[in-house]
Amino acid sequence: MKRFAVICKMEFRMFARDFFGFFFALVFPVLMLLLFGGIYGNEPVSEGANVGMMDVCVPAYAVMVIGVTGLMSLPLTLANCKEKKIYKRFDATPVGKKSIILAQVLVNVSVAMMGILVLLVAGKILYHIQIRGTLISVGVAVVLSVTTMFSMGFLFTAIGQDLKSASFLCYLFYFVMLFLSGATIPDMLFPDTMKTIAKFLPMTHAVDFMQGVFAGDGLRGYGMQMLVLGGLTVIFVGVGAVLYRGKDWA
Repeated sequence: MKRFAVICKMEFRMFARDFFGFFFALVFPVLMLLLFGGIYGNEPVSEGANVGMMDVCVPAYAVMVIGVTGLMSLPLTLANCKEKKIYKRFDATPVGKKSIILAQVLVNVSVAMMGILVLLVAGKILYHIQIRGTLISVGVAVVLSVTTMFSMGFLFTAIGQDLKSASFLCYLFYFVMLFLSGATIPDMLFPDTMKTIAKFLPMTHAVDFMQGVFAGDGLRGYGMQMLVLGGLTVIFVGVGAVLYRGKDWA
């Protein structure tokens, strides 16, 4: 465990040196909060509603943080290490590649949780957001969102033949989902055509689920979202594992 803790510490330092991952996981969501908070404040989303605009935006931005780490930071790190034969070198040591990969996953999940925590604190202090959901319901939504986004990123590294192709897939799907899922711009502002397209995006279901449980809705009302996110996680991991069998991890 002591050796693994040292590995995690090293991986966290490497993550902190990556401006893109650090900025978009911990800084950019807060900037989005300040931008839309400065425009809308935490006024009710509609006349007579008991949910404010920032009450809706914060859980959506939380999914954005998960997307940055799960669809961008971790898969590109895996693809880069594989392409540069870094895992092969670690396999020649007592550490092994499995410990390195596990540490990279743990660091990225931890950063995602840090980003969400920063968002919640900023939202509470600046706009007095309300979190009506129970710890269990919010926890389930976060876990399913994390597993779906991270497994999707894993699939992209399995499909991509090298770092460039994996980067193309990650960037393409991340930014498409970022702007069409409601993770940055509230989907209530979308025209019907965009809403229809958004229903086919995994991040849309994660955003809807997170917003619902943050507003105090029970898990029972989000069976479809849980089924979609859980099912996609199984599919992404299964297909990714099959594709990786034909690849040289060394």
